[in-house]
Formats: sequence, structure tokens, C-alpha cells
Amino acid sequence: MCGICGIISSEISEVVDKELLTCMNRTLAHRGPDDEGYYLGTQAGLAMRRLSIIDLYTGQQPISNETGDIWVVYNGEIYNYRQVRAALEQKGHVFKTQSDTEIIVHAYEEYGEACVQYFNGMFALAVWDARHRRLLLARDRLGIKPLLYWADHRKLIFGSELKAVIAHPDVPRQIDLVALDHFLSLEYIPGPRTIFQDVHKLPPGHTLIFEQGKLKISQYWDVPYSPVEEDEKACI
Repeated sequence: MCGICGIISSEISEVVDKELLTCMNRTLAHRGPDDEGYYLGTQAGLAMRRLSIIDLYTGQQPISNETGDIWVVYNGEIYNYRQVRAALEQKGHVFKTQSDTEIIVHAYEEYGEACVQYFNGMFALAVWDARHRRLLLARDRLGIKPLLYWADHRKLIFGSELKAVIAHPDVPRQIDLVALDHFLSLEYIPGPRTIFQDVHKLPPGHTLIFEQGKLKISQYWDVPYSPVEEDEKACI
């Protein structure tokens, strides 16, 4: 179990406050006791707490591409990363670690936001594309790994847990009464709601793009099914 969080601004000249990002990241220390890492630049700050499982010595995050303009933080495990890596190496991509995290960077370079369709695993990931000033968030198909966010036209705040998101002072803490009713009735809050208004869970099998202050959420996977034919019904 690891934890990720980040701050993305739509203001081109804004530099993320390191102290604020560190405060957010420390709320996730219990998710990743082995290491922490930061990326700080204009418009974007990414952070993570790491529980080391794969590539114990060179798998530190955030990880970037060769030119340092695409960065990733990630929580989870990609089970087929060796196969994805082999396919990317055949296309000319060069890897510097043995971690499953690094394939996300190169897969994004190769496939863009469609890269998540190549991953078999459980994950919550964030890719910052400095070239296009674009953030990609994605959650695995079944939503095993959590990912929450708050956004307005000026910035987007994300994290693996609610307390990381609300650690940012711009995020309001107004109770969502519908969510409260769900919690008292069902003993949980169905997504995409959380207990706070305007703080959302990214749904399973979805991606989120935040670019130039605009937010786009897309579904990349759903449970496949086909209708039961009449002759099949007779056999049930």
C-alpha cells in the first residue's frame, strides 16, 4: 500500500508550495513507511509515500521520462508490467529501473491517456505532462485503489485519502447532506460522493484529464456482458 497526492494549478507561472505539499503527503505516511518523494515545478507538485515491494533499490518515485517533462506517482501493482515493458522496448523506449512504475511513463509517451487500457492490475496513478500542461488521473477497473479529488477552474487537488485532499486550505469542508444520508442509511457513501461537498471519488475504470482549468472524466472500462438469448433462458 502506497499513497499519492498532488496540486495542479491552471496558472502557468504558479509554483507549488513545497511546505503545503509536504503537509498533504504526511497525512499518508501510514500508507508508505519506506520512502517519500516529491516533484515540484511550475503548475504542478506531485508527492508519494512508498511501501517498497518491486525494485526495492531503484524504484523511488516520482519517476520521469528521459527528458524530464513527464512525471508519474502511482499506488498499486501492474501485474503484466513485464509484457508491457517488452512491447515498449521493442518500440524504442529505454528503461532505467526494474519497477512497474516506470512503464506508466513510457506507456503514456506511446499511447497517451489510452495507456491505462494496457494495464492489468490495481492502481491509482497521476501523470503530469509538462509539455502540454496536462494532468492525467486514472483508477483501476474495479476501484481497488482509492483516488479522490477536488477541482475548480484554478486548481485541482488529489490524494489517496480524503484527509490528504482537505489538508489543502483551498478545499472547503462543507458536509454533503445527501452523502450523510447515504452513510446513515447504508453505512457507506457510494461514489463519486464523499462526506464533503465537491470532493469526489474518481469512479473505477475512469480517467480524469485536467488541462487549462478544464476537467474531463472518461470511462475506459465497464463490465462486459451480452444479453441472454431466448433459447439460453430455457436452459436455466
